[in-house]
Amino acid sequence: QVQLVESGGGLVQAGGSLRLSCAASGSIDSINVFGWHRQAPGKERELVAELSSGGSTNYADSVKGRFTISRDNAKNTVFLQMNSLKPEDTAVYYCKAIVRVGATSPTFRYWGQGTQVTVSS
Repeated sequence: QVQLVESGGGLVQAGGSLRLSCAASGSIDSINVFGWHRQAPGKERELVAELSSGGSTNYADSVKGRFTISRDNAKNTVFLQMNSLKPEDTAVYYCKAIVRVGATSPTFRYWGQGTQVTVSS
């Protein structure tokens, strides 16, 4: 089993910054993709950013130039640096990891419990 624990959410004024962290633990051989999604009230969950083990990144258009995803492979941790925050960034942010639990096993997707980010105008 794999657990994802997020931290770093909170309340910030528009234009401010927050840094989210997500640490993965458990039976992990490798993490192919680490990422962040978010879900605002009344909306579907959407991709914010993801980072592959090879270093490829994918960002939502709405956060390009403001958010940066990075990872510490040695600690199985992913970060999301969020700058120039806007009220429309308000949502619950979920960490995602696509994990291989053994060298020859298939991959599985895991989610964190979510952390609230609120941006006031």
